[in-house]
Amino acid sequence: MSYETSDFRNGLKVETEGQPFVIVYFQFVKPGKGTAFTRTKLKNLLTGAVIERTYRSGEILAEADVEEHPMQFLYANGNIYTFMNTETYDQVELQGTMIGDDVKFLMENLEVTVLFYKGRAVNLTLPNFIESRVVSTEPAVKGNTSQGALKAAKLECGAEIMVPLFVDGGDMIKVDTRESGSYVSRIGK
Repeated sequence: MSYETSDFRNGLKVETEGQPFVIVYFQFVKPGKGTAFTRTKLKNLLTGAVIERTYRSGEILAEADVEEHPMQFLYANGNIYTFMNTETYDQVELQGTMIGDDVKFLMENLEVTVLFYKGRAVNLTLPNFIESRVVSTEPAVKGNTSQGALKAAKLECGAEIMVPLFVDGGDMIKVDTRESGSYVSRIGK
C-alpha cells in the first residue's frame, strides 16, 4: 500500500530512503503561485532522529512494513533485554542502545509495545504511566516549603526523578514516562 500527500496524518508510518518513519507533524501549504505542497517532520523509527521533508501534492510514499505487538518485559542480561509476546509466548531480545533512556523505567512484568520492522524487533513504547515504589529520597529541608519545591528520589525501577517534598521512601507513586519521568501523583499511603 502507498500513501499520497492527501492521506498524511500524524502517526502515519511510511517508508522513505529505505527507512521506516512516522509522521509527527504535517502542514498542507497552498501558495498564491505555484503548486501546493506538504511540509512534514518525520521521526525515524530505528534511530529516533527527526527530519524535515517537503512533498509536492500528489507525491506517493510507501507504507512502512512495521507491526506493533503487546509484550511483557521479562529480564535483562547485561545490555540485552528480553520481552515475551503475551499472546504467542514468543520471546524477543532488544539491545539497550535500541531502547535508549526508556530502559530506566523497565520493571519485571511491565507491559510494553514492541515495534517490529520487516519482522525484526527494533524499538519499544512504554505505557504512558507506570507505578513504582520510592526506594530512597533526599530528606526534606526544614523551611523549604515554597510552593512546588522538589527533591530527588530513586525508584524501584532504577529511575531517578524529582518528587514533591511530602513523598517519602516506601511510597508508591505514578510517573509519566512520556516527559522523561515526571511525577504525577502518590498512590495510597
